[in-house]
Amino acid sequence: SCVAVFFLAVLYTGLKVMQEMLLRRSVVNVRYKTMQVAKRSETVLTETHGTEKTRWLSGAHFLQTLLHVIQVTISYFLMLIFMTYNGWLCIAVALGAGTGYFLFGWKTAIVVDINEHCH
Repeated sequence: SCVAVFFLAVLYTGLKVMQEMLLRRSVVNVRYKTMQVAKRSETVLTETHGTEKTRWLSGAHFLQTLLHVIQVTISYFLMLIFMTYNGWLCIAVALGAGTGYFLFGWKTAIVVDINEHCH
């Protein structure tokens, strides 16, 4: 089970990178805007997409939706596995996430991922 959990964590990281790469290809115009939430607070980086090329019922949008559902499902499975507090399974999740980042993380272009829900 530790080996399966390890590869599930690697797959999760790979799916995140693949979804980002597909999003970059399908989006025509990506703009970054910084704004200050309150006086003397940290600056927040927001990302807006001009989706002139992609349509709501397009195949690209359907694929993005499917990848998002799979990614969220895997992330919840990994969270539940980690919440068992089994030391070996926790180590397998951590090593799998680290290996996945090592294999796929160099392809990401975003410094601050505003869509990340798990970290």
